[in-house]
Amino acid sequence: MRLIPGRLLPAEFNAYYLHGEDEDAIFEAAEALLAEGTADAVRIRVDINELARVESESRNQGLFGPSICFALVRNAKSANPKQSEHLLKLAASVATDNRLIICAAGIDWKKALHKKMKAEQAVAECEFSRPDEAAFGRWLDSEIRKSGLNVASDAVVWMSERLSGMRLAARQMIQRLNWYDNGAGDELALDVVAELLGERAPGALEEWCHAVAMRSPDALSLVRQLLKEQQVAEVQMISWLGTRMQQLLMYRWYQSQRDRNALQAAKVFGDARRKVADESRAWKGSELALAMQRIITAEKLVKGATIEDRPVVIERLTLDLVGPGRLLP
Repeated sequence: MRLIPGRLLPAEFNAYYLHGEDEDAIFEAAEALLAEGTADAVRIRVDINELARVESESRNQGLFGPSICFALVRNAKSANPKQSEHLLKLAASVATDNRLIICAAGIDWKKALHKKMKAEQAVAECEFSRPDEAAFGRWLDSEIRKSGLNVASDAVVWMSERLSGMRLAARQMIQRLNWYDNGAGDELALDVVAELLGERAPGALEEWCHAVAMRSPDALSLVRQLLKEQQVAEVQMISWLGTRMQQLLMYRWYQSQRDRNALQAAKVFGDARRKVADESRAWKGSELALAMQRIITAEKLVKGATIEDRPVVIERLTLDLVGPGRLLP
């Protein structure tokens, strides 16, 4: 059964085979299929060498009878011949209430698994081609409107050109814009969008975010450099730091769920992918939650909820996040 991406939901089939060049879209669709349905289902994400776990969870009788299992296989394109045959058998015999989602982003169309999976009648197959500029632009405009943001039309076009099909990066950018806007609903012009995307942001801003995330004393000198020497806007600093700390929080959460690719699940993108794993070791989960509360409070202050100088708010926030014993409820 061949489906188009827009017809995947609501989930009507027991087995799905998602393939194509648009890796971001494939994994977004897979996560949506995994989340769809009864809240009581056991939801697991596995790699191709963990198929036995799918069988085990699917056949689990449980204390009060059989449990429902939704399983996502993330890297089917890496399957060897033996694993391919195993996966095909699983896909053809999914129990009525269970669901199997197979991701094969970038798989060679000549590969035997690909041909056999497309021919399997019990499997709903969907291809995600890399979007052209126009299609990506329409998708980005739709996501911005759904978020409630008011972004100038020339800024949307500029974002579409710079992000060139990268959905995860686009979602991170929309999240960053939400941090900046904070529900005000003001039009976000190109100059603001460019600064938040990083095109016009000083390198020290990323260094400061990393230093804070590592709880390094270097963050204190960097924050003064940004505020006094480079005169970076306080709201931009809050936006960048809020995004980074939220990435850390989500990364730690997916780690606690034993997710095999916590970086991907937490939607960590760009340069942060090389740093977040190390940064997360500097924090307890409870401390990250407190850090997010401090950042939200500081955001309100720099947007007018105090007569205190905004640079002082940012400096105190930095000290609270990196200073020993200062991050208390």
